[in-house]
Amino acid sequence: MKKNLLSIASLILFTSLSFGGFAQAATSAQPATKTAAEAPAPAPAAKAPVSQVEAVNINTASVEELQKSLKGIGKVKAQAIVDYRTSNGPFTTVDQLLEVKGIGKGTLDKNRDRISL
Repeated sequence: MKKNLLSIASLILFTSLSFGGFAQAATSAQPATKTAAEAPAPAPAAKAPVSQVEAVNINTASVEELQKSLKGIGKVKAQAIVDYRTSNGPFTTVDQLLEVKGIGKGTLDKNRDRISL
């Protein structure tokens, strides 16, 4: 009986040591993680380059050029821009486009970076 008890105790000890070695090997295989103080700060996210839009000169552009270059400007509004400058002379400010029938603040704001004088 003592021999069986000794054999079982030895088997348990051997088994626990065997699995203990596997657990240690598994944890040592993982790379060491750095603490927040040791880790380098993440690089700031690079901003996407703003696409360069070629500005259209509203004092010289044709109806077709205005249509093609400006958002929300169709043939009728482009013709209104040309008619306005023909009647009143060249635009002196971009905000003067608000005086053209059919051009509102929203349309002007979304095209402001596309307009030159």
